[in-house]
Amino acid sequence: MTHIPGLFITGTDTGVGKTIVAGAIARCLRHAGKSVEVFKPVATGCRRTFEGLVSEDAQFLAACADSRRSLAEIAPLRFGPALAPNVAAARTGRTVDLEAIFDGYRRLKDAAEVVVVEGVGGLLCPLSDKFWLIHLAKMLALPVVIVCRAHLGTINHTLLTIHAARSAGLHVAGVVMNRYRADGQPRQATEGAAPDEPSPWDDDLAIFTNPEQIANLGRTEVLAVVPEEAANNVAKATLGEDTIYCISQGPWERIIGE
Repeated sequence: MTHIPGLFITGTDTGVGKTIVAGAIARCLRHAGKSVEVFKPVATGCRRTFEGLVSEDAQFLAACADSRRSLAEIAPLRFGPALAPNVAAARTGRTVDLEAIFDGYRRLKDAAEVVVVEGVGGLLCPLSDKFWLIHLAKMLALPVVIVCRAHLGTINHTLLTIHAARSAGLHVAGVVMNRYRADGQPRQATEGAAPDEPSPWDDDLAIFTNPEQIANLGRTEVLAVVPEEAANNVAKATLGEDTIYCISQGPWERIIGE
């Protein structure tokens, strides 16, 4: 497979904000003077227009990277149902054309200094019955950035994803924690409650302590902590100022150089 400097953005699950994070990284690299291309190998949940199936994720990524490529080039495989690609393909009477993905990626060679690739679902999401996202990540051989949620339960999801990636021989560059509720110190337990009793503020405390837990237990770097921000909107192709600031603090150029 053609080697292009870049990043592979995956997540612990669908809906964790991979597209927002990938777009923000692409925009920050553009602001740093890099020429950037974006690539969404497979997109599901696409809307149908008179021009065919359109991926909002691809539109958002293109806007963030100032890409002049067509949306068909950015997202070579597009399906209407918001399902795993192999299921979406089967339900619409289509096959998953893996060669179209490889051809699309090869066309990025020499087109930019950096490519930001955003996966679909998580690493074990099946693109076809026998070829999963983790296999594609292995072939592209890019540093992997894992996007995770901030709230209770994310330690398990994130450590499982890190383990799966490393078991496949992928280089995990680090983790981006998304939708962090940055409202200061965690609220205290209910007055008069014993320390070993449940508290309605336990989820707040989990959010506050999760970054350090993931860094230590996952033996990885938390590259950025991105706040919950209403201005982040894929459909409107907007990013909030706080999100851009937090992502801009990440060591993206160093990771790409590695």
